[in-house]
Amino acid sequence: MKIRAITAFTRLLSPTDDNSIARAAEFLHAAKTQFAADGFEVQTLRLALPPLGETLPDASPAAIAASGQWLQTETRQRGIEYVSAGSIIADTPAADISAISAVPELIAATDTVFTGAVVASTEHGINLDAVRACADAVRRIGAQSADGFGNLRFALLANVPADTPFFPGSYHHGGAPAFAIATEAADMAVAALKNADSLADARKSLADAIARTGEKLAATADSLAAAHGFSFGGIDFSLAPFPLPEISIGAAIEHLGVAAFGGHGTLFVTAFLTRILKEANPRPTGYNGVMLPVLEDPILAQRAIEGTFGVNDLLLYSAVCGTGLDTIPIPGDSTTDQIAAVMLDVATLAVALNKPLTARLLPLPGLSAGDVTTFDFEYFANSAVLPLKSHGAPDIFGKNRFFAF
Repeated sequence: MKIRAITAFTRLLSPTDDNSIARAAEFLHAAKTQFAADGFEVQTLRLALPPLGETLPDASPAAIAASGQWLQTETRQRGIEYVSAGSIIADTPAADISAISAVPELIAATDTVFTGAVVASTEHGINLDAVRACADAVRRIGAQSADGFGNLRFALLANVPADTPFFPGSYHHGGAPAFAIATEAADMAVAALKNADSLADARKSLADAIARTGEKLAATADSLAAAHGFSFGGIDFSLAPFPLPEISIGAAIEHLGVAAFGGHGTLFVTAFLTRILKEANPRPTGYNGVMLPVLEDPILAQRAIEGTFGVNDLLLYSAVCGTGLDTIPIPGDSTTDQIAAVMLDVATLAVALNKPLTARLLPLPGLSAGDVTTFDFEYFANSAVLPLKSHGAPDIFGKNRFFAF
């Protein structure tokens, strides 16, 4: 297991408050050093801010893009790999969703800046105007780069709470500085399930490993919090994969007995793993579930090429897993209506089941359903473009601006 990210959360006292960023960077580097000394490899240091535009007097596309460029410069020079400009909070009927239309400009102007839009919550309902705005932003982001890669840094968020350490769902609640840990832990599931003689053996092996590792992580985190004045928010032990078979959640699922990911039984194993995470993590935060990112997992990527699952299957698994639709390659000519309908389904699951879900969809210019991607990115395994249903749900969006469950 590795630490995918130590994510610090802080607010800015002004649009150009570099002192708060400097303090967060100092903390992050101290944390990386301490976790390394305690035996944990840290892959990235990340910073997340309060909701996008909160400290900006001007939230126009040009101003948001310029702010993103400033954030990128300030964090890069301090050794922070990625920064979340904060999410757009748009889960109420009166929410201002205009900033969503500025996201493509923000993404185009930066390389390391992330954002998302919270468009639904169990407390309030689903902002259908915001869902459609997100879909249009995704379509525009996909079209403005040769490989559509920009959508890696934007997602629709539903029921996602503040201070979640996995990007792009990270934003700060706006209070005192805090931090949380995101893990890359699919290898723990592979090891536990590969040689298990029974479901009980698999459950005990993985639960023990998570509890033991979680306690060690928490002990280090608590000492850092006491020394630096950053409160510790917890561990998101989502079983994030990496493009190697030994760090593949798809491989873990198949080791337990599913013949091929996407076949019948996949739902059961996904729920089985999620329950273990919920019970075993001593300091849970964020999603804390099973991640099924198609482009980040070599087995999922290969099974998509083989056609063993599709977007609807992933929606089904989202009902019992942790994160929703993540890094899903879709046709470059996908329409706003098609994308919005998929996002609406994700938001509906999140609200109805009261769980955090995201939709991070990547329309890939020039590629159609079944085409294989050609990304050259350390965290991606190339896969097949997954088709969307040919028809969206424009009449729903035309009749309703907001819906409260």
